[in-house]
Amino acid sequence: MINAVLVFNNSGQPRLTKFYTQLDTSVQQRLISEIFTLVSNRPASACNFLPLPPLLTPQTTTTDDHHHSDTPTQITYRHYATLYFILISTSTESPLALLDLIQVFVEALDRLFSNVCELDLIFNFEAMHACLAEMVVGGVVVETRVAEIVRGVRESGRGSVRGKEDAGGVGLAGLAVGSVGRGMWAGR
Repeated sequence: MINAVLVFNNSGQPRLTKFYTQLDTSVQQRLISEIFTLVSNRPASACNFLPLPPLLTPQTTTTDDHHHSDTPTQITYRHYATLYFILISTSTESPLALLDLIQVFVEALDRLFSNVCELDLIFNFEAMHACLAEMVVGGVVVETRVAEIVRGVRESGRGSVRGKEDAGGVGLAGLAVGSVGRGMWAGR
């Protein structure tokens, strides 16, 4: 199960925070800050998986090592251009599948916005939320086909995309596809 989806810029400003499990607002704020610090301080050569910080790690009061499958345990992230896409999930989710889910999310946003950039996400946050809602419902992945996600967002009208003033930016998905020097994402 996916417990949360977070998107930050390089300065640590949240661009999307979607929690699928109930947490107090103060815990959410501390978690957001702690996760950004952990992810942004990692070297580019580090892997894209981290254990969950102690803030949400379950406190064991017994000697029983039984681990609940619905308890969040891992962080999976990817860094594109100026944005970090972060998923908090349980141990039952495959980290590689979550990396692929992040890629699908970015590709869907790129198709919705034609070379998506951070400004698109700021001014069209409804479309970003609608895109995520087409992919994940209640923490469960329900759709991974980019064309179906984009079609669902456009047909629902929940994510009307407004025009952007600065169309000269490089799209995030364009940074994730191709070879080095021809649009390869430079992040982790």
